[in-house]
Amino acid sequence: MMSCLAQGNKEREVLGLFNGMLEQGFEPDDASLVTVLPVCARLGAVDVGEWIHSYANSKGFLRDAVNVGNSLVDFYCKCGNLQASWGVFNEMANKNVVSWNAMISGLAYNGEGEVGVGLFEEMVRGGVEPNDSTFVGVLTCCAHAGLVDRGREIFASMSVKFGVPPKLEHYGCVVDLLGRCGHVREGLDLIRSMPLKPTAALWGALLSACRTHGDREIAETAAKELVGLEPWNSGNYVLLSNVYAEEGRWDEVEKVRLLMRGGGVNKVPGQSATG
Repeated sequence: MMSCLAQGNKEREVLGLFNGMLEQGFEPDDASLVTVLPVCARLGAVDVGEWIHSYANSKGFLRDAVNVGNSLVDFYCKCGNLQASWGVFNEMANKNVVSWNAMISGLAYNGEGEVGVGLFEEMVRGGVEPNDSTFVGVLTCCAHAGLVDRGREIFASMSVKFGVPPKLEHYGCVVDLLGRCGHVREGLDLIRSMPLKPTAALWGALLSACRTHGDREIAETAAKELVGLEPWNSGNYVLLSNVYAEEGRWDEVEKVRLLMRGGGVNKVPGQSATG
């Protein structure tokens, strides 16, 4: 029941049911704890998560149930308590790839990208085989820490060294990394060389980087791709219009407006067609 409620984003109902379960004398098992901990993280129910940590410790779950340890690492990272997260991670008798992934992603989430990359390297040295999620985590670490060269190396090693073919999420991380560091042309080249069809999120990340670093030529390319991918999304027309407005190309701004009208696209209130 708690699992169904959690899947339906009924977080408060999950906690209510969990409390009711305790009041009726039922002892939670590892499945109960793993279901409730992500809910605690989303709601910021730190006290409940800490109680679960204490309970799991007293019942031997941290020793015997790796999934509970993994969930606690993730919970503390999402609550911004890296010290507690490290404590659980280091005390886990058995770790699997999910344990390492949770800690690496948590470090990225909390702005400790360089530490996350170091942990990835420790993981590989220890003989733990990284998977898709590992690379999303460590590439995100590289993006947040501005580690361009290391990010390029890790991305290149995915398929060559570890036999993990890059997915859209991985390309997205690298485009984000390149964009944050001003390598927008390289980001565009990467998107165009992909064996997968680029998504609106990829072009959006590139466009954001172009506007940060003032590359209007590539910004125009990205905005046009967004309009082509999502012709119903008025925000994309506004972005393209703003690129033209910044260059003073008012005839192109007017063409975008006509394109919107011709396609029956309505501008969302509050958005500007000229920035």
